[in-house]
Amino acid sequence: MGSDIKVKPAQGGRQKVSRDPERTQAAILEAATAEFAEKGIGGARVDMIAERAGTNKRMLYHYFGDKIGLYVAVLEAAYGAIRSAERELDLAHKAPEEALSELSRFTWHYFLKHPEFISLLNTENLHNAEHLRGSRKLMEMHSHFVTELAEVLRRGAEDGLFRPGIDPINVYITIAALGYFYLSNRHTLSAIFGRNLSDPARLAEWEAHVVKTVLASVRAG
Repeated sequence: MGSDIKVKPAQGGRQKVSRDPERTQAAILEAATAEFAEKGIGGARVDMIAERAGTNKRMLYHYFGDKIGLYVAVLEAAYGAIRSAERELDLAHKAPEEALSELSRFTWHYFLKHPEFISLLNTENLHNAEHLRGSRKLMEMHSHFVTELAEVLRRGAEDGLFRPGIDPINVYITIAALGYFYLSNRHTLSAIFGRNLSDPARLAEWEAHVVKTVLASVRAG
């Protein structure tokens, strides 16, 4: 799946980026996200990333070290974006079933709106997550989310709604898998089964199925 990220060209076909360091880094990350999502690590080119960002390779190397350093920064930014958006759900202050339903819907819509994220996941899995494992920042940003989800499950068990002792990581993998597999394979599945899985009605139907499946997997009795 390709990236939807676009870098607007300046007049005359050249890209323009402010000399402001933060804006320059943000532009490089945006351009690199699109390049890595479209072409993977091997196919992505540093000169093309610089051109898309409206800067030069010297600035890219200055801020990110090298191509792999930039790729790791892209991964960190991509995961940071979804974790930050998840925090906005405020799961800790919602009833357990509502919290799980909202997390399921959010994850589905996030994957749907950010095909570049799925492409980056595909790329990193092809490399056995070697770059992800080397980032302490990535490891730290996930610990809070797991703790928050565990608390939702604990409250649900206390209320008699969920089974006790459910592993929060298993629950999240279930949520992510239901959305990820559908979207990353919808073209082949559409061809095999003769259904247009990109049709809005099919997407809405699958969203409802995800929520029902997740809740059914944790309910008591």
